[in-house]
Amino acid sequence: GFFQSHAVEVDIKDASNATCLYANWMMRFLIIYESNTSDYKTTTLNLSSSVTHNGSVCGNDTQAALVAVQFGEGHSWSINFTKNNETYQGDLITFTYNTNDTAAFPDAKRKGPVSVVVKDTTHPVQLNNVYVCHNTDFIEAENVTQIFWNVTVQPFVQNGTVSKKESRCPADTPTVLPTIANVTTVSTTTLSPAPTTPPKPVENPDTGNYSLKSGNKTCLLATVGLQLNVTQDKPLLININPKTTIADGACGNTTATLRLNDGNSTLISF
Repeated sequence: GFFQSHAVEVDIKDASNATCLYANWMMRFLIIYESNTSDYKTTTLNLSSSVTHNGSVCGNDTQAALVAVQFGEGHSWSINFTKNNETYQGDLITFTYNTNDTAAFPDAKRKGPVSVVVKDTTHPVQLNNVYVCHNTDFIEAENVTQIFWNVTVQPFVQNGTVSKKESRCPADTPTVLPTIANVTTVSTTTLSPAPTTPPKPVENPDTGNYSLKSGNKTCLLATVGLQLNVTQDKPLLININPKTTIADGACGNTTATLRLNDGNSTLISF
């Protein structure tokens, strides 16, 4: 499914009212939780339009920079950044969701805040460069999938101005297509026009075999070919490639959840 989520913008000022940390990004969360009937359900947390950033700090040579946001009914997310003489890097990401939020967790067995801490896997970025990643990124840990896209962030901003030098994530790097200069041209003496080739139909998706285990026993099996038909500005067909798709999820007493991540930008949850 496709869910609406609001962009987050954090602009932290130092004592002289100059920007020292800037971040703008989109994110949402998929959470598997245990219900009162001891089965497992999946819920989605999206950011609302009202997000606070209490606790965010600039950071310096001895203190880590911190982006901290709070949203909804007691949910929060944060990431801290460290630096050396040449680069900065994300360190720990902490996500806390509150199962007392009855809109998101109407029948949660465990009540109260639950925290998940993961290590940020982003590579170091040159100081005075802004990190940009438009493609979707996923972090999965402890029954939580964190989804990020349209990320722009720069801690340790110099002179109060966000840099115009960008460090792009690998997923944003465009594929180099062949140019006129390096394409071999085959000459022909045929004067008659070439026949018109009809548009190639979209091929059927390959069939994938997906399974989940509970302990040593297989608890879910799925053999399926998947194609998404998305209509926005124009129709878009996406075939899910079983060779690059990772399956995970959870089995409960009365329900099971299967999540398929194609490693690119598509996450499907059944």
